[in-house]
Amino acid sequence: MILYAGSWVLGNMYFIIDPFLFILLISILIVAAIIDIRVKKIPNLITFPTMILGLVYYGVTNGWDGLLFSLGGLALGMGIFFILYMMGGMGAGDVKLMGAVGAIVGSKGILLTALFSAIVGGVYALIVLLFNIEYLKDLIKRSFITIKSFVFTKQFIPIPADKSLKKPTLCYGVAIAIGTFSYLVLEAYGYNPI
Repeated sequence: MILYAGSWVLGNMYFIIDPFLFILLISILIVAAIIDIRVKKIPNLITFPTMILGLVYYGVTNGWDGLLFSLGGLALGMGIFFILYMMGGMGAGDVKLMGAVGAIVGSKGILLTALFSAIVGGVYALIVLLFNIEYLKDLIKRSFITIKSFVFTKQFIPIPADKSLKKPTLCYGVAIAIGTFSYLVLEAYGYNPI
């Protein structure tokens, strides 16, 4: 099975994820997802070694082009999710996990992985909200009031959540794992939307 991790634009060069790296990445994502479900965190012990592994692997096997390929994926993966982290939408471990995945799949791969992870994460969030119906009702009510006040006052004034309602938690490591796996499977079968 040959997996194309993407192409680096300047070199128009494809870097192949060998089966060992593929299995290692899937294993790391499964472990990260399980730990995220259990303790609601993704440890640095998983993310930083994965980043280093991607950088070293591509640097050794493909020289400067490989190192830039991996570094581009790492930076883009962290950059995309850092925005969501700053908005309070996810934890720092999720950002680092996307960077680690990016270091292995490259910049093209991380764009598709982030897209797939966002789709999975959106469906996952809806399911979690449906199981927390009181919080969902409060969220809809607060969103309606915020939109209504914006329409009439032209000021964005977010309404805070009711303190008595427990905010549901999302284990986004699960969405990242499924999104990455989806990308890798599509790449393995030759589907290349970009």
